[in-house]
Amino acid sequence: MFDRFAGVKDQATGEGTHFLVPWLQKAILFDCRIKPRNISSTTGSKDLQMVSITLRVLSRPDVGHLSRIYQNLGLDYDERVLPSIANEVLKAIVAQFDAAELITQREVVSARIRSDLLQRADEFHIKLEDVSITHLTFGKEFTQAVEAKQIAQQDAERAKFIVEKAEQERQAAVIRAEGEAEAAATVSKALEKAGDAFLALRKIEASKAIVQSLANNSNVSYIPSSGGNVLLNVPTKQ
Repeated sequence: MFDRFAGVKDQATGEGTHFLVPWLQKAILFDCRIKPRNISSTTGSKDLQMVSITLRVLSRPDVGHLSRIYQNLGLDYDERVLPSIANEVLKAIVAQFDAAELITQREVVSARIRSDLLQRADEFHIKLEDVSITHLTFGKEFTQAVEAKQIAQQDAERAKFIVEKAEQERQAAVIRAEGEAEAAATVSKALEKAGDAFLALRKIEASKAIVQSLANNSNVSYIPSSGGNVLLNVPTKQ
């Protein structure tokens, strides 16, 4: 309440109906609801990378100090104070972190900004209900460097996979060759022990395979039972 003789009264009047002396007194209306505001700033990180940050701030005036706010700042107190102190805090905090740390430690950065900004706003009797980082981008050069690093890491992983695959294939080839060598040795030993009996068994197995193949062929209507072609000259007992 502004009084022409006493000036702005220290005690603010709350909501509701109140008496007002015309001409002598004037009501100054403050909106004490929480108001959102986006504040953007471009600053440098610890490793001299340019960073663009946008803060979303929810603020309201301190009801107990409305007279002081009006006397020092006026009704547009938030326009006068918040952009300047937010930029000041952002530049001070961001300069303490590298560009990579701003990404990996975003919660820590946000907490530091919130703490410092709350302290600075309280000096002007402004209450901040919430402070959060809504946008964080880096310069074009840094973005390209990060992309190049990611591509290099992917190429390295791909090369590692190719090397491991080649090693597995080599081991498989060695194992297969060892198996074939063992199989050949087994056959050789069997031939030495069984002699003609083993060869006769192999011929019978081959004959069965040939007969089965001819039987499944629609173009073959007759399968010879003698002549030495199908049974591969398998010896028979008289």
